[in-house]
Amino acid sequence: MGHRFSKRKLEGTENLSPGRFSVSEEAPPHYSSYSNGSETAVSMETPTRRPSEVVNSRQDNRRPSIYSTMDAMPHLEFYANATATGRIRRCRPSLETLGSVSALQESEIESEENGPGGKTAQPVRFGWITGVMIRCMLNIWGVILFLRLSWITSQAGILLTWLIILMSVLVTSITALSVSAISTNGRVSSGGAYFMISRTLGPELGGPIGVVFSFANALACALNTVGFAETVRDLLIEYDSQIVDSINDVRIIGSITVTVLLLISLAGMEWESKTQILFFLVLMVSFVNYFVGTLIPATPQKQSIGVFGYHSEIFLENLFPDWRGADGDFFRMFAIFFPSAIGILAGANISGDLKEPEIAIPRGTLMAIFWTTVSYLAISSTVGACVLRDASGSMNDSLPLNFSEPCEGLSCGLGWNFTECQQSGTCAFGLSNNFQVLIQVSGFGPLIYAGIFAATLSSALAFLVSAPKVFQCLCKDNIYPFIGFFAKGYGKNNEPLRAYLLCYIIAMCFILIAELNVIAPLISNFFLCSYALINFSCFHASITNSPGWRPSFRYFSPWTGLFGAVISVVLMFLLTWWAALIAFGLIIFLFGYVVYKKPEVNWGSSVQASTYNMALSYSVSLAGVEDHVKNYRPQCLVLTGPPTLRPALVDFVGSFTKNVSLMICVLPSKDQKKKLKMWLNQRKVRSFYTSFKASDLREGARHLLQASGLGKLKPNILVMGFKLNWHESSSKGIEDYINTIYDAFDSNHGVCVLRMMDGLDIRDELETEDVDNTKNKANDQIKTVFQSKQGKKTIDVYWISDDGGLTLLVPYLLTRRKRWRRSKVRVFIIGEQQTMENDRKDMRRFEETLAPFRLNEGQLDERTVQQQRTEFTWKVTDKEMDALRPKVWQTHLLIIDKRVCVCFRSLPVAQADCPSSLYMSWLDTLSYGIHCPVLLIRGNQQNVMTFYCQ
Repeated sequence: MGHRFSKRKLEGTENLSPGRFSVSEEAPPHYSSYSNGSETAVSMETPTRRPSEVVNSRQDNRRPSIYSTMDAMPHLEFYANATATGRIRRCRPSLETLGSVSALQESEIESEENGPGGKTAQPVRFGWITGVMIRCMLNIWGVILFLRLSWITSQAGILLTWLIILMSVLVTSITALSVSAISTNGRVSSGGAYFMISRTLGPELGGPIGVVFSFANALACALNTVGFAETVRDLLIEYDSQIVDSINDVRIIGSITVTVLLLISLAGMEWESKTQILFFLVLMVSFVNYFVGTLIPATPQKQSIGVFGYHSEIFLENLFPDWRGADGDFFRMFAIFFPSAIGILAGANISGDLKEPEIAIPRGTLMAIFWTTVSYLAISSTVGACVLRDASGSMNDSLPLNFSEPCEGLSCGLGWNFTECQQSGTCAFGLSNNFQVLIQVSGFGPLIYAGIFAATLSSALAFLVSAPKVFQCLCKDNIYPFIGFFAKGYGKNNEPLRAYLLCYIIAMCFILIAELNVIAPLISNFFLCSYALINFSCFHASITNSPGWRPSFRYFSPWTGLFGAVISVVLMFLLTWWAALIAFGLIIFLFGYVVYKKPEVNWGSSVQASTYNMALSYSVSLAGVEDHVKNYRPQCLVLTGPPTLRPALVDFVGSFTKNVSLMICVLPSKDQKKKLKMWLNQRKVRSFYTSFKASDLREGARHLLQASGLGKLKPNILVMGFKLNWHESSSKGIEDYINTIYDAFDSNHGVCVLRMMDGLDIRDELETEDVDNTKNKANDQIKTVFQSKQGKKTIDVYWISDDGGLTLLVPYLLTRRKRWRRSKVRVFIIGEQQTMENDRKDMRRFEETLAPFRLNEGQLDERTVQQQRTEFTWKVTDKEMDALRPKVWQTHLLIIDKRVCVCFRSLPVAQADCPSSLYMSWLDTLSYGIHCPVLLIRGNQQNVMTFYCQ
């Protein structure tokens, strides 16, 4: 049976302002039903109430409910990343908040106090046509289209020119597909190519590309401005109107031009967009002017310079290549043409100013590539069908109807004899000899000049806007030092005015040099490098199979992305190998800096996803491999408590597990995880950490011993600190501590107990020190003995019990560390005669320490003894004492001098019926009064090292 909400207008809602439904702001809704034939409808009516009634009724509504009114409906802003957007992130209620009545009351009061906010100025946003397609088309069309395409056609022929165009388009189209996939994988913020690469591959590769790409855009602005200035200078020379000289004229015109472009940019994106539309219209007029010119019958003056209109003979003649001069080869022509195709990221670079970047970038970029490709193919084929390769420009070379002089070449059939200039190489006109063929073919030449001006100025303006936008995003991420000054934005569009001025200064410097022939190849290489990384980003994100990679744009393949990345790198070296080396050198340097500094950013990159995939794959593969003694590694579960209060325990275990094996620190609270991560990183300790709550030590350790780890990455050693205050502890506390050791042995784990003379816990030391906040922070990173260089000291090992070799393996691993490398390991197995007297003294202390825990059977009657045995199971009987005394004597071997930096002693294993106080006293005796750290260590009686190869 279907249900629907009634479409009838709700009673009393005519004057209500539109907004979100909130139970806390209205009375509970009333539902009524009515029947209409076979269908039943449900209407929801909310009675109108005065504000005072709403406020007064709030107290009645604040009561527990089976359904929390704090629960929020799905909202896009809940999924926004605050660090990426630069604004405060809205959060949905937590599970704790949803179940809390007091939190609900606070939220109601807060919503009442805050109220609706005032209207703010909305930034200007552009659609896919004006924001992306037109911008990309203007960037792709440039001086090469008007001044070099006809010459490339004469050299390579129409067929190979089409191949050059299509090869360039192949690279840019694959890159556009990758850009489309990345941009539809989530909301794209400002930053363009840098934002896409950094958020996909991480800051290590995103940071270098951000610097290089910003600089390349600033340099491209200078080059296009110089191209415009040179065209104006040539016009001035043609009309004998030079300002100073050829070089200084370029500097003057270029400086004035880039200043005007800067003012347009500073006026805001709205003015800049209007200017770009004006340039686009001028270009459209110039294109129409050209194509109309190809249809107009050629005058004798045009025929003298090789322009004849459409002729099949001319088309067939220009169909194949005619290489001339030092630049006459295919790859050189490709290198000259390819920079005209690098403008495909112009729309993506202003992604922060687009209405819907995830829609505008794919649609606008691909449409721009399509129409510009059509225009390049059409102009190259039409100019090849209308103009000869060589022409003299002289009216005297026309042939009369009945001519008898020798004539060679296609021009003879068209009524002109250009044989003399062809043979002497003095032809000044034609496709091969003149760069202004499009001006000559067009219906009105000055309109082509207007097109050249529009193409160069629009490209310069687009690059002048792109560079600051990308650089501002880089500065906000705070990856590199000293550039945060340029991150500040102004106005409703957050315009990077400071970055505009920086880009202007860079462009002005290169304009004033006026010699860009050596530096110009860097631009193509920098853009190709960006293309390579964009394509690789798409490939890498696809093959990681991360659930976070789900682009709505489906017309891409990871393998086309990989192909685009490889071909971009190959083209870098084919175009200009030395410029490619400079680009790679700069990127490697910037990459190394980011890797060394490790900025505190987390963008969920595909590198992280790939690391997870590899870790998961290796862990699963390792789980199927049978253990071998040669591959044994001590994997430690460390009962640290708050690690900042027991730094020595963490530092010691980290000394022999770092880059070797697994270390897991156990925390008492989840709230300390973030702080612990920073603390471990600052101490350069590589460790996992987990939090666990339990009623006592034994319960928590028992669960952790069973559940910690994954597959083969599972702890096999329990590490804990020595209970220094065991004399003052309750019997239950001692029982829990000793039983934790027993449980570790029962679960086939080794055990390590670390004791230091002053104890491991530094809580009292931190609390008694009267220091300021800065020093408190420093104390959080207090230095321990295990962080110091040990020099030529010794590591004493008292290997009393054969535990499988763990007692020897851990000291060896210590000596592999830089701080312990010069230390020597001394191994003691049998006691010496001169220590016997000291041993007797320590045995007397052992018995004195144990006295409070003795049952003293000789002083009590039999009935009392039996009663105390039942009530105080932890007390030591005379029989138990006599049985343990020889073992204590045997394990007490000790020769300690001041050269010892750490002492390893075999941890004895007591029988199950040994009282905990007796065992605790035994451990105390083994480690008491030693100036250096003492580690009581015991393996699980299985071999952890071998003297044989098998």
